Amino acid sequence: MNVLVIGNGGREHAILLALKKSKRVEKLYCMKGNAGTAQIAENVNVDYMNIAAVKKYVGEHPEIDYIVVAPDDPLALGLVDELEAMGKRCFGPNKNAAIIEASKAFSKNLMKKYNIPTAESEIFSDYEKALTYVRAKGAPIVLKADGLALGKGVLICEDLKQAEEGLKEIMLDKAFGAAGNVVVIEECLKGLKYTPGEEVSVLAFTDGKTIVPMITSCDHKRVYDGDKGLNTGGMGTFSPCPFWTDELEKEVYEKIMLPTVNAMNAEGRTFKGCLYFGLMRTDKGMKVVEYNSRFGDPETQVILPMLKTDLLDIFEAVTDGRLADVKIEWEDGACVCVVLASGGYPLGYAKGKQINIGDVGDAVLVHAGTAIKDGKLVTGGGRVLGVVAKGETVEQARKKAYKAVENISWEGMQYRKDIGLKYRQG
Repeated sequence: MNVLVIGNGGREHAILLALKKSKRVEKLYCMKGNAGTAQIAENVNVDYMNIAAVKKYVGEHPEIDYIVVAPDDPLALGLVDELEAMGKRCFGPNKNAAIIEASKAFSKNLMKKYNIPTAESEIFSDYEKALTYVRAKGAPIVLKADGLALGKGVLICEDLKQAEEGLKEIMLDKAFGAAGNVVVIEECLKGLKYTPGEEVSVLAFTDGKTIVPMITSCDHKRVYDGDKGLNTGGMGTFSPCPFWTDELEKEVYEKIMLPTVNAMNAEGRTFKGCLYFGLMRTDKGMKVVEYNSRFGDPETQVILPMLKTDLLDIFEAVTDGRLADVKIEWEDGACVCVVLASGGYPLGYAKGKQINIGDVGDAVLVHAGTAIKDGKLVTGGGRVLGVVAKGETVEQARKKAYKAVENISWEGMQYRKDIGLKYRQG
């Protein structure tokens, strides 16, 4: 089969690397792709946010048998619906299901309606009313832009001054554009052992009937060590989550996963694809922090390398509504991804810096913001590379990853030194 993966970041490169292992894949395409995807797929220079242009390309290339729509924005625009209307088979939710990520107000209302455990919250479209509410509640408090904001539309405010400034930033200054027209204001959940609480990402394959959780992972959202600084799209991940147990998995499946999929069915929004549950362990049990309607980035970089089952088999089973027939298996051990970013990220950063790569051992470089310029590998985004390593333990995997990092450089390169150390005390 010929498979087109839509997207141009680390997640898409990781998906392509997993699909490359399939005996059933003849040729891979990536739209738009990056310097890494170009090594294993044919990069297609079409803007995937331009639905008409995507449809034109797909229509002109009947040899493409299957399409994976990986990023949140084209899912929210309804790209899967448009491609399916052309008779194409796709992996990814329809527009009316992708709203679970595209609108935080929708997902909060869904959780309230169906008693899915989450933080207490209120939703506002009026700045003055929101400000009054924040002042009445006090801090710490969490502000979330309703719409998609590249993973950066969440502000955890430690004091009232921060909260007031954050609200102005989202609703008046439009730091996240139209995504901030509506804001979700919620309580700051307290963790069982740590403050802020222990978060875990649990991604699941679902065809709207069957739900198969993947192995767990933990993201590092803040830009600096010790979870300091601004939120980013993710500075690194590791798998598995150290505090995850069979009991927690059972609790999450019964109280969160199954009720969510059933709720979406009840709302006439059947979800087929990868449903991402961002969860927190609190003194009142596991709670939903956020939903995503697709594979996480950089969670995918540590999850898919551990997958033993053919990824294309899983994708097709989801599309065809027969996920229950596929046995999904995982490798034992651990995986760590250290994200190397441009200096200045997540704010302004320079592009076009030459990347120097030496011996990285058996670590795998997952490309995100890379490009080729004058025959040389250069930076082309905020998050540039993910250095991925496997080991028997997280500690072993992180040592391998950081050893590889020592042999990669470019002007202004920044990264966190503490990926994989979270929750080490259980």
